Amino acid sequence: MHRWSQLFIPTLREAPADAEVASHKLLLRAGYVRQLGAGIYSYLFLGNRSVNKIIGIVREEMDRIGQEFLLPALHPREIWEESGRWSVMGDNMFRLKDRKGADLCLGMTHEEIMTVIARSELRSYKQLPQIWYQIQTKFRDEPRPKSGLLRVRQFIMKDAYSFDIDEAGLDESYNKHDRAYRTIFSRCGLEFVAVEADSGAMGGSASQEFMVYTEAGEDLIASSASGYAANIEKATSRLELVEDLAATGDGQPEQVHTPGQRTIEEVGAFLKVKPQHQIKTMAYMAALPEADHAKLGETRAVVVFLRGDHSLNEAKLSALAGGEVRPMVAEEIVEVFKAPAGYLGPIGVEAAPHPKKPGTLVILDKALEGRTNLIAGANQEEYHLRNVTPARDFKPTLIADVRNVAEGEPDPVDGSPLRIGKAVEIGHIFKLGYKYSKSMGASVLNRDGKEVTPIMGSYGIGIERILTAAIETSAAQNDGAAFALHPAIAPFQVVVTITNTSDATLVAAGEKIAAELTAAGLDVLLDDRDERAGVKFKDADLIGIPYRINIGRGIAEGKVEFVNRLNRQTQEIGLEQISAAVAEQVTAALQPLLPASAVQAS
Repeated sequence: MHRWSQLFIPTLREAPADAEVASHKLLLRAGYVRQLGAGIYSYLFLGNRSVNKIIGIVREEMDRIGQEFLLPALHPREIWEESGRWSVMGDNMFRLKDRKGADLCLGMTHEEIMTVIARSELRSYKQLPQIWYQIQTKFRDEPRPKSGLLRVRQFIMKDAYSFDIDEAGLDESYNKHDRAYRTIFSRCGLEFVAVEADSGAMGGSASQEFMVYTEAGEDLIASSASGYAANIEKATSRLELVEDLAATGDGQPEQVHTPGQRTIEEVGAFLKVKPQHQIKTMAYMAALPEADHAKLGETRAVVVFLRGDHSLNEAKLSALAGGEVRPMVAEEIVEVFKAPAGYLGPIGVEAAPHPKKPGTLVILDKALEGRTNLIAGANQEEYHLRNVTPARDFKPTLIADVRNVAEGEPDPVDGSPLRIGKAVEIGHIFKLGYKYSKSMGASVLNRDGKEVTPIMGSYGIGIERILTAAIETSAAQNDGAAFALHPAIAPFQVVVTITNTSDATLVAAGEKIAAELTAAGLDVLLDDRDERAGVKFKDADLIGIPYRINIGRGIAEGKVEFVNRLNRQTQEIGLEQISAAVAEQVTAALQPLLPASAVQAS
């Protein structure tokens, strides 16, 4: 049992003006955190208790499948150069020099460090598989720290790494993490969606994000009732068939004078056609990796053709282009299209014959595959073309899905309508493949005595993001004014509020109930402060404790008030029954999640 009167819980009546999202405001008001600098936070008593409980759950589930390490946060430059990421990470990495002038960095992630251990210690297939994890502070020089603990420069991460002899082994390690993550997030009381995701700078063949829908999120995800879910960077959908326009004249491309009509909307109104009957032209330049410079150059022109009512997904495009993309400037547009912006189209653009061959990378979005008689720019000022048919009139380098899906479109599984919303990423698992083990020279002997490269996986959980996602979800149900955490991660599970500490009868009853609940194994906070009852109730709601017992005037009738803040129900319970009743509710809230862990352990 803890006594509120003896604790440091600096609650605030109002959130600081610079606090943005609900979780940021509430973490500050509840006295969980205090800001030291941009993206740098101190965790006070309550915040640290919740973080430690989350860590405890993560550690318990990870211990079922792996072994815990603790690695340095300070890394020599040479290790990151071996993987090629010293330059790739750019300004996101904190860099420093020691007194001898040697370059060092603060760890953002630990693929390189784990690989160094693996190449030094693993010699044989008999030592595989291995799953190693740690729970440690990470550092990232965020250009725009914001949203409280959602985008910071110092954070706590559980990062795990697997080493297997082959892809079948990697599949098993990946699936173990998938099951462990689902158990962890369920035990923390989160409603989450597992989505197909882009691997980004981590590399690898497959990845999956675990997301929580919230307006505070910076990611967009698409999901449906069928169980389909994907990050917007990966999401696809089925499209209803569009009836093509009838051909005009001889059916071949014909010029139409469109003076001053540049946009899809303007051209559509002028020619009386819908956006889905038009081709939208997007012009970019891609910055290519050094390995492609000799064959393709440092930059490459990339032209994309979309349906007029669709929008481009730049992450999908970057993956196909092989590097980060930016819009072409006017001079580059004229060089590629021999025409000014506003009248750009596919006919006359010289496409590379293959994505790995020199020339302009021309991409046709799959939604235009098989379409006929479309309207497109003529690459001539104030003119467009009718009757443009892909494949017949121009040949793209490749056909691929590069568009954003839209709300309500049918999903690719069974046609269920897609829901698109903002979400916070709480975990991410990657099949890294050989990206790090090969570049850093890790190898083992296989069953035949041949030296082979182990295949790797990487698996991360943001500890603070679990806390903030839980607060965001609860705050949304409480008009943003308060929150209630799941009893597994709340700093205390029950607060016993003595409404009048000058009444000895109430004090005695409160002490008795708090002692009984503590003996039953619950985390109990006894509010024994000499404050008005209203102040105590507001504070108890503000700090996120899920269950509250109010010791007040009902004592005269042998009753106390029990408030379940998770379902927002209040009831009166007898003084002699209250401890057992509350212990039963807390146990019930935790118990349904425990069998999943037990099954995994068996």
